Amino acid sequence: MSSAHAAEIAAGQRFAFGANWARFLDQLDTARIQAAEDSLRRLLGVAHLQGLRMLDVGCGSGLFSLAARRLGARVHSFDYDLQSVACTLELRRRYRPDDPDWQVESGSVLDSAYLQGLGQWDLVYAWGVLHHSGDLARAMANVVGLVAADGRLFIAIYNDQGRASRTWLRVKRAYNRLPSGLRWLVLTPAALRLWGPTMIRDLLAGRPLHSWRHYARTSTRGMSPWRDVVDWVGGLPFEVATPEEVFRFYRDRGFRLEELTTSGGLGCNEFVFRRD
Repeated sequence: MSSAHAAEIAAGQRFAFGANWARFLDQLDTARIQAAEDSLRRLLGVAHLQGLRMLDVGCGSGLFSLAARRLGARVHSFDYDLQSVACTLELRRRYRPDDPDWQVESGSVLDSAYLQGLGQWDLVYAWGVLHHSGDLARAMANVVGLVAADGRLFIAIYNDQGRASRTWLRVKRAYNRLPSGLRWLVLTPAALRLWGPTMIRDLLAGRPLHSWRHYARTSTRGMSPWRDVVDWVGGLPFEVATPEEVFRFYRDRGFRLEELTTSGGLGCNEFVFRRD
């Protein structure tokens, strides 16, 4: 799997998510971890996760695996990107060394044989992951069997914006096909497009860079603004879905929708489903 992953990156078909998150770890602090915990509490409508088992599908930086573990869940984290696995292992080393209730390994949401060996879980968490798998429909179907009866599925999938989504796909492809030393040619104008209006509003309000400096708190997920920009601009593979498509997909497979937060444009729609 590691050789295939490296080949996809070298061919400009996949973004090196793990390398991006490795840089994010340098900025991780208590406030960001707390924001991640608050995000889980809010979206799941709980005070803690004590007594629950959570599967973190595509764990990325490992931040939300750590947050779930701190809230009391037993956690199993996996990712296709070996650098993301390394990031998660580093967080476990820093904050939960030798914790027997937090397992971390490599794996793919498209690998049905691997998934079958994981069993079923009280909470399956796949925030911003399935649309980067390379086969969104298959990934959405593959997580169904991971959710226990009366368990919950928490997913976030990029909103389908029609023409705008197709434009961003071209931007992402251009970014990944360029040599690393030239990617600023795509990243700079894209970052200005993403953040320019907000920065102008902050400046006119007499609060220059306020939104950028407070992004970790206002984003509700404790992430870094620059790392999120790089993740968005570079993020390949890239697929999208409308809220209605996601809702119907899981409704037809025995899930009922408990929570929904729509992006209204750029970004992810968030869903919490419960399996009947």
